[in-house]
Amino acid sequence: MDQYLYLGLMLFTISYPLAQSFEHRLQYASKWKFLFPGVFLTAAFFVVWDHIFTVNGVWGFNERYILGTYILSLPIEEWMFFFFVPFSCVFIHEALAYFVKADPFKSFAKPFTWILAIALFILSYIYQDQAYTFWNFLFGGLFLIIYMLIFKGRDISRFYLTYLVHLIPFILVNSVLTGSFIEEPVVWYNNEENLSIRLFTIPIEDSIYSMLLLFMNLTFYEFLKSKKTILTA
Repeated sequence: MDQYLYLGLMLFTISYPLAQSFEHRLQYASKWKFLFPGVFLTAAFFVVWDHIFTVNGVWGFNERYILGTYILSLPIEEWMFFFFVPFSCVFIHEALAYFVKADPFKSFAKPFTWILAIALFILSYIYQDQAYTFWNFLFGGLFLIIYMLIFKGRDISRFYLTYLVHLIPFILVNSVLTGSFIEEPVVWYNNEENLSIRLFTIPIEDSIYSMLLLFMNLTFYEFLKSKKTILTA
């Protein structure tokens, strides 16, 4: 049964958001047309990145916990990750938009984003010999700069709220993927390519990786929603 662990984690991740997609208040299913284009575009970027890092030994997958079906050197469960996780995270975003009207980070989200982007650039320069650290922080900082320049920080405070709430399932699922509660990690990391700083068993870089994955999907999603609003106004 071990080979179903990664698959089981992905099904667990998407189960509640999928079951609640037709709930009358959120009506998440009616917004899938805004969701899926961005999910596919973001997944394409991350799959290429994932493939390159996998074949170069920056990280890899434990055959004990996967089905053994590969596409572009990536197990099928990893492909699911780039679709199921964004689907679930955007559901969190929609739920927060409905149930939490307050915007607690609005007053400082924009300056914080500039500070974070600069910090990530600096860290990527300092740790340019660690591939995961360098590229992760570089991509994270670059995306934040591009977002601020193009969208002027619109919705960024709500993105941070979603990010903070998503850390709860992120820590739960990623802890298992990286070896918590099980004998071996599902996903192993070459510690020569990262800072070797762990949150439980999760490399600290994963927090930025997850932020980039989330923010890219939310950017496409909110942009397409706003285009629809303008066209129907």
